[in-house]
Amino acid sequence: MQLWRLTATDLAALIRSGQVSAREVARDALDRLEAVNGRINAVVEHRPEDVLAQADAVDAARARGKDPGPLAGVPVTVKVNADQRGFATTNGLRLQRDLVATDDNPVVANLRRAGAVLLGRTNTPAFSLRWFTTNQLHGDTKNPRDPALTPGGSSGGAGAAVAAGIGAIAHGTDIAGSVRYPAYACGVHGLRPSLGRIPAWNASSPERGIGPQLMAVSGPLARSIADVRLGLEVMAAPDPRDPWWVPAPLDGPPVARKIALCVRPGGLATAPEVETALRESARRLSEAGWAVMEIADTPPIREASELQLQLWLGDGYAAVRAAAEREGDPAAIGLLESFRPRAQAMAPDAIAWALTRRATLVRDWALFLAENPVLLVPVSGELPFPDGLDRTGEAGIARAFEANLLQVGLAPIGVPALTVTTGLVGRTPVGVQLVAARYREDLCLAAGAAIEAGGVPEMPVDPA
Repeated sequence: MQLWRLTATDLAALIRSGQVSAREVARDALDRLEAVNGRINAVVEHRPEDVLAQADAVDAARARGKDPGPLAGVPVTVKVNADQRGFATTNGLRLQRDLVATDDNPVVANLRRAGAVLLGRTNTPAFSLRWFTTNQLHGDTKNPRDPALTPGGSSGGAGAAVAAGIGAIAHGTDIAGSVRYPAYACGVHGLRPSLGRIPAWNASSPERGIGPQLMAVSGPLARSIADVRLGLEVMAAPDPRDPWWVPAPLDGPPVARKIALCVRPGGLATAPEVETALRESARRLSEAGWAVMEIADTPPIREASELQLQLWLGDGYAAVRAAAEREGDPAAIGLLESFRPRAQAMAPDAIAWALTRRATLVRDWALFLAENPVLLVPVSGELPFPDGLDRTGEAGIARAFEANLLQVGLAPIGVPALTVTTGLVGRTPVGVQLVAARYREDLCLAAGAAIEAGGVPEMPVDPA
């Protein structure tokens, strides 16, 4: 049996029942990693002996009659910007190649406590900054469906790994689409949870994200909506190190099964293939009993996107720009340089103004989502970008930011957003994005399951 093909939900059930051992699953996962990772460079560090030792501990716990946990023996990958005890938290930087973590980030600790076997560390662009995954320490990650396409970023290694069958669940982080876009580009599912849902803290860099108002949110990528749900449940366990964690229930009260479809939020120039995916998803939802209503626009999304950029540029831009120069990463420098005039022109009270205005937008979105429990919108206005688009100059950067308007704009609102892969255009994945009110990931997942039931691309795949 090719165990690496199975979902996390199925693997955990097999291990808990004793039909297979965690060591068998780990050995099979390591074999899959060795067979395909050389073609995509998704996992940039792994230690087979440690992986097998983790699996043996799960088997030993089960033999003693202990509950091995909801992820009993399931292979999971961890992004290199999260602390994992004994590994360098590189964040794709040569500057941090020796920054070895002495403790686990809360999300990593939660995965361990749930019985997961941490299979390897996945690649990210330098500073986890781009929708493309290249850096000078670990190299380039390739999209397993088509190497001419970006695997997404910044959790590009996570998306490529889970799409290629390297691990059943992948950990990622998302400030401006870094979970949702790799899921879209690699043809899997990925969830950015509500702000405060999943605890986060790195001893190697105690600040959470680039300033407290941006806050990188950890989330799962997986090949089934059930596995996304399982990953969320495990990752969301409390940890006192994160003062922003919120003890919200994972399932909220019943609401009307209503979907608002918006094809061109903020006047986005949505590609015909993306519009087709949206309308097909709406059809699937309608057949599953959801009431679907098309709307002309959402609450302000362009302004939300502008506020997110303003907060980023106003809080930490100079430090990141200086670090990029020390690192010498040309792609990071190019992206940051494109925003330098705007950063230098910001008024002294720009952050205070942006935070005040953001509160108004959060309120507007909360009122909208109270009337429209789930919103169906594009992940991106385009199909996944050609790899390296943002290294083609100002026009390429502008094109990427325009197409990914919702990736950036939804982040400061703090709401959950789920990428659901729906199909292929040739070899190119396409999918949709579901949005709900804060701490209503359950609504995104319920709608996502209805869309998934109508068909998804083949996964896992052998790298193209």
